[in-house]
Amino acid sequence: MSQYFDMGEETLWNPSNGASRLFQRQVALFESELGLPSGIGPMVNDECQIDPGAFETFVNTLLAEHRRTSHAIMLALSEGFTATVLVLAERAGIAIDWAQLGTTPDGPPQDVQVSALTGMSTPAEGGAWATGLHEKARELSRRMPR
Repeated sequence: MSQYFDMGEETLWNPSNGASRLFQRQVALFESELGLPSGIGPMVNDECQIDPGAFETFVNTLLAEHRRTSHAIMLALSEGFTATVLVLAERAGIAIDWAQLGTTPDGPPQDVQVSALTGMSTPAEGGAWATGLHEKARELSRRMPR
């Protein structure tokens, strides 16, 4: 069995029920963390519609928050979800301002990791961060059937 994540008439992803269920639970978690809707609608009869406007806002906010943290555990826990969302965004044709994301994050660092040995960590250099996320998304995209 599988489920469909669609934007209009286009299927962006057709995962197994288990992968879909886990992804939907992560969507709810990140909606709560970010304080905004994802645009990913409810699963009805194995189909889910994605609202392009809300999804674009969600994607860009998710990427900005991911970029601002340097906490190793937070990054490890969120990287797979963020890369999966990036695949869906790319398939949906959502514009992402990688140049802006690559700059030093605005505002104070969030969820930094402090070590007695190295002090406070800082977010990764923008190019390395974007390259790593793109590589993870490309790897996942090959395993995300439409």
